[in-house]
Amino acid sequence: MSVNPPIFLKDKEENNSKFVEIQQSQTTSIAAEDPLQNLCLASQEVLQKAQQSGRSKCLKCGGSRMFYCYTCYVPVENVPIEQMPLVKLPLKIDIIKHPNETDGKSTAVHAKLLAPEFVNIYTYPCIPEYEEKDHEVALVFPGPKSISIKDLSFHLQKRIQNNVRDKNDPEKPSVKRKKTEEQDLNDSKGQDTTLKKIIFIDSTWNQTNKIFTDERLQGLLQVELKTRKTCFWRHQKGKPDTFLSTIEAIYYFLVDYHTDILKEKYQGQYDNLLFFYSFMYQLIKNAKCSGDKEMRKLIH
Repeated sequence: MSVNPPIFLKDKEENNSKFVEIQQSQTTSIAAEDPLQNLCLASQEVLQKAQQSGRSKCLKCGGSRMFYCYTCYVPVENVPIEQMPLVKLPLKIDIIKHPNETDGKSTAVHAKLLAPEFVNIYTYPCIPEYEEKDHEVALVFPGPKSISIKDLSFHLQKRIQNNVRDKNDPEKPSVKRKKTEEQDLNDSKGQDTTLKKIIFIDSTWNQTNKIFTDERLQGLLQVELKTRKTCFWRHQKGKPDTFLSTIEAIYYFLVDYHTDILKEKYQGQYDNLLFFYSFMYQLIKNAKCSGDKEMRKLIH
C-alpha cells in the first residue's frame, strides 16, 4: 500500500503555501509603503471631529489654528487636552530650533504637546549649558564621530572616567595623586551611566550646520540613528528619503533606546508621539489620492 499522499492533496498544499507567501509579500509591501499603520495609538476621534469643524482658536494667543497652536504649544479649543494622550519618556529631550524654521511646518511641537513634562524647545542661539553634564547628555546627529545607540553606555562610562582624571589636581604629589585617581576611578565605575538627556536639532538639513558647529554642542557625544525612511509630506527637495522629520527622529531614537539600552521589549510605549503626525499623514495621503487641494491647503 502506498504511503504517499494523493496528488490532489499535494497540489492543495502547494497552492496553500503559495497563497501564504503572496499574503506575506503583500503585507510586507503594505508595511513598507505605510510604516505608520501598525502603531498602538490612542483614539484619534477628537482629531477627526476637529478636522471636520475646521480651524479653531488658541486659548492662549487667540490665533486661528488647526489641531494645535504651534507658537504656544497647546491644543486649540476644539481639541480638549483631556482627550489627548500623554506620553511618559525614559529621559528628557531638548530640541534646538533654527530661528528660520517655520513654526507651522515643524513637527517638533508634537513632542512638546504629547510629552510636555519631558520636552523643552529652545530657539537658537538660545542653548542650555551642557559642559558640566557631557557624561549624561548626547546629541542626535550623523557624522564620522557618531556612535550607535547600543554603544551609548560604554562611551558615557568613558566620559565619567575621563572627567575624574581631569579633575585631579596635577600639583598633588605623584603617589598621593595616583591613589586619589584610582579611588575616584573605582567610585566612577559604580556611577549611573544612564543617559539623562538627548538633544535634537530642528531645522532643514541645509540650516543644521550653523547650530551643529556651535561650540556649546561641540564636546557632546554624537549619536547616529539606524537608517529608516521618512513618511514626511514636506520632504526636502534633493535629499534622500532617509532624512527624517524631527518627530520621526525622536520616535525612532526612543524605540531603539528602549530595546538596545533599557533591554526591554518594545510594546508601543512611545507610539502616541506620532498621534498628530500619523493622523496628518493619512489626511494628506487621502487628499492626494482624491485630489482634494483645499484639504492640503488646510493642513499646510
